[in-house]
Amino acid sequence: MQKVRYEIDPYNRLVLDETGSRSDLSRFRLVLDGRFKIDSLNNLSYHVKAPISDKDKLPNQIKIQGEWSLTDNHELCLAVEKSARDTFGDKITLCGDIIDVNAGSLSFAVTTVSKENTRSTYILNLGGFWKADGSNRLSFHVSKESGKYDILTFNSAWEINKNHEIVYQYEKADLIRKKRKTHTLTFKGCWDIKDACRISYMLSGDSASAFDFKTGAGIFNEDYIKYELEIGLSLRPEPVERTITLAGRWSLKKDVGLVFEIDYGNMTCAIVFGADAKLTDRNTVAFRLKNDIENKNIGIKLELSRKMLSGDGEAFLRVLSSTRESAIYAGAAWRW
Repeated sequence: MQKVRYEIDPYNRLVLDETGSRSDLSRFRLVLDGRFKIDSLNNLSYHVKAPISDKDKLPNQIKIQGEWSLTDNHELCLAVEKSARDTFGDKITLCGDIIDVNAGSLSFAVTTVSKENTRSTYILNLGGFWKADGSNRLSFHVSKESGKYDILTFNSAWEINKNHEIVYQYEKADLIRKKRKTHTLTFKGCWDIKDACRISYMLSGDSASAFDFKTGAGIFNEDYIKYELEIGLSLRPEPVERTITLAGRWSLKKDVGLVFEIDYGNMTCAIVFGADAKLTDRNTVAFRLKNDIENKNIGIKLELSRKMLSGDGEAFLRVLSSTRESAIYAGAAWRW
């Protein structure tokens, strides 16, 4: 009995090989017009276009189980589970481009060609959440059944644009135009700081998606916050160094705490801190910053001139000047 084996061609089509082994003889191979689809559980299937001749007796839908990953060339790859490798080979690699990223999804465009030589492009969407790995690389965790997930690792260095957003760029060959093209992915979100040696980028709309980057100690100034970090890439012997500089404005807000407001271009977000505050003999206020949720000292000190603390800050300064305590707490837990 002949074995049925499927392969994938450069146009993202399944090819049926009824010889049970790879063959260069076209008469043993049948190209199946159709499209790949990804369901709500991120399972892959190939939907064959009708009509198929009765003698072929091929299914209209071919399911392929496996584990998702991202190739170094930024292609989607499905490592086929062992029980199906005789039919589908070791892996299915989809050629295409990542065209969009959101807090809970990744969109991948694939191009195919029909038997009539008509070219068309369609979108595959993977659902999941974003994290930073132990090397400060971006990664997308593809949700699977029973709380499991597959990991797509983005093995190039990311940047910060003028709007303080994370930008990831990659270059690859455009097979249609026969030249290389640069693709840019922009992650929408806001920065947050909860620990001395960690800075986080929270993606808009989904608290489960956040990049927690390991860093050295931050530098906190009157109009900026700066962190240095390294991104370890498997394709490079030395890590890539990155500087995150957040320009903004400090203020004190009643029933909130000490905040650092950052302009992201189309919106303004604030990093909120608790802080112990005391007056100095230099006409400044010294703050020892704390995690605003746990009231935990995060090992960061900041000194601001009194003239910067207008509005609610003036009321806080009056309380600070009148108290007999050496320092008072600035935050939501202290009503001043």
